[in-house]
Amino acid sequence: MNTLNNNIFPVHHEILGRDEKEERLRQHARVIWLTGLSGAGKTTLAKHLEQQLFDRGFLTQILDGDNIRSGINNNLGFSDADRYENIRRIAEISKLFVNCGIITINCFISPTEEIRSMAQKIIGTENFTEVFVNAPIQICEKRDVKGLYSRARRGEIAEFTGITSPFEVPVHPDIEIRTDLLSIEESVQKLLDFILPSIGVGSSVK
Repeated sequence: MNTLNNNIFPVHHEILGRDEKEERLRQHARVIWLTGLSGAGKTTLAKHLEQQLFDRGFLTQILDGDNIRSGINNNLGFSDADRYENIRRIAEISKLFVNCGIITINCFISPTEEIRSMAQKIIGTENFTEVFVNAPIQICEKRDVKGLYSRARRGEIAEFTGITSPFEVPVHPDIEIRTDLLSIEESVQKLLDFILPSIGVGSSVK
């Protein structure tokens, strides 16, 4: 028996609920989960999407792979077990943001169906929008300002997704954004049009 769990006494019923916070913010919280290869354009799309939502009065938070791994997940590597734990923690953090009424935009490779399914289960299907940010790996490599693909091909980075570690294409994403075919403006508009009906009107609209 886990004695630690026996000492945990949740007080969810004693704190303000999600409904009250969403009403104050005039929005419906949701996790917009951007998955795709490194260099596909997830973070760029997220930053432009956040600006568009902010301009409409929405409160958002971006969670990005590099930022998370430099902080709360800085003790994790890139083994299968660590990748799974990385996404599990991110999903739990995202769930907390949703309970605060905040729209959360997540940018993570999240390379397997198992990992993405786990995240969706933790967050809740009703709160989860899976966005496949798709671009051919050749395009991703051309965009790679950090030189990660080159280093991976030289064997300097182990278990790099798309080169030495697989990426499983989402089977049924809620929406796919082809960043090799659309401009950033077109990509943002397509995603914005898709998610606005599910997150509310925003406080700037009376």
